[in-house]
Amino acid sequence: MSRDTKPLSLLIRGGRVIDSVARIDAVMDVLLRDGQVAEIAPPNKLRGEADEKFEARGLVVAPGFIDLHVHLREPGQSYKETIASGTAAAAAGGFTSVCCMPNTTPVLDSPEWVTWVRQPQRGAMVNVFPVAAATQASKGAVLTDFRALQRAGAVAVSDDGKPILSETTMRDALRTSAEINFPIIQHAEDTRLTQNCSLNEGPTSFRLGLRGMSDASEAVIVDRDVQLAQQFNGARLHLAHLSTADGLKSVRRGKRNRARVTCEITPHHCALTDADLRDYDTSFKMNPPLRSAEDREALVAAVSDGTIDAIATDHAPHAPHEKIIEFERAAFGITGLETALGLAITVLHVANRVPLERIVELFTSGPARVLDLRGRGTLLRGSHADVTIFDPKKRWTFEAAKSRSKSRNTPFDGWQLTGRVVATIVAGRIVYRGN
Repeated sequence: MSRDTKPLSLLIRGGRVIDSVARIDAVMDVLLRDGQVAEIAPPNKLRGEADEKFEARGLVVAPGFIDLHVHLREPGQSYKETIASGTAAAAAGGFTSVCCMPNTTPVLDSPEWVTWVRQPQRGAMVNVFPVAAATQASKGAVLTDFRALQRAGAVAVSDDGKPILSETTMRDALRTSAEINFPIIQHAEDTRLTQNCSLNEGPTSFRLGLRGMSDASEAVIVDRDVQLAQQFNGARLHLAHLSTADGLKSVRRGKRNRARVTCEITPHHCALTDADLRDYDTSFKMNPPLRSAEDREALVAAVSDGTIDAIATDHAPHAPHEKIIEFERAAFGITGLETALGLAITVLHVANRVPLERIVELFTSGPARVLDLRGRGTLLRGSHADVTIFDPKKRWTFEAAKSRSKSRNTPFDGWQLTGRVVATIVAGRIVYRGN
């Protein structure tokens, strides 16, 4: 990461520290020194001075947020986003670490490209952990060299956006996953059932005269992969952006059977349904699509009962010419890094009474566990000095025109949200300060 010289030490004073790993939810002081958490103690109990102080009274001090699922678009698609611009948006959203997907140009299917993404010349503002392609060129046929990709710094493999449809290929991938303790991230969609589909199958697709994706197109892949994962002791399967009640049933079954199955959801699938698409506004076009109210209720329930392991944004920036066209031809995806916390607090905490501690867990220790990001997701002494400070009661309006992302494709422009990032700290240095 390219950063200015960081202070040798930073004292965060008097904030409400929420850390599920350390089992802390109390007003504490946190001392950061030399890129690590040096000490955490009740107010005014820390000894010694710090080079810099941050007054956090009335604010939540959390381990640095981790986003398991972003599209930074480099190499090859810098007209949509760059690693520098995408990580600037991440910092503004409170994320200190992001995991970038491999559907770039070329695809991240070699150790050389994984190394390229991680180079300081990319100008990243936060930690970037590459997710490499699971198959060569993400064509779903020949597996990539998982071991070489892991050695190069990839934290998982995925053909994101192009699901691994072949049962044989997925079985081989999970077998290797078990051998080297390497997660497989699956975009759960049977594309044989979704050809020429552009939104959820239901009353809205019927009204608009558009071909819709059934819930079954997600559920059949989730169910198959959960069953396969149970065949290999230690295989790690992570299901990206789950959106259906039926998909969640298979995840629950896998977890009951003690398979190493994890899953994530997005803020937008908790905030919106397909009924919110009242015309052909492509800002609402994403994959998986916005689902029914019943599916949304199932996602919220799964957050509360512990089924969900992480909240991830699926930040998917696109240029105007890719979105301001006919709905069926428009690209799937929306931006999400800067609205994630506000949506989570507004929709899950305020509207559905999900405890704030649970929401923090889904942004911190949950994703850290999914991908074994050791020393992250907690403020225990000796962990990385990555910290997110936010005001859980702050009301604000998201203005897409002021986004740090290069793209503006969001359905949340003008939304009033509760919960705003005040500061983002990476390796002990403040990389973002809110207004």
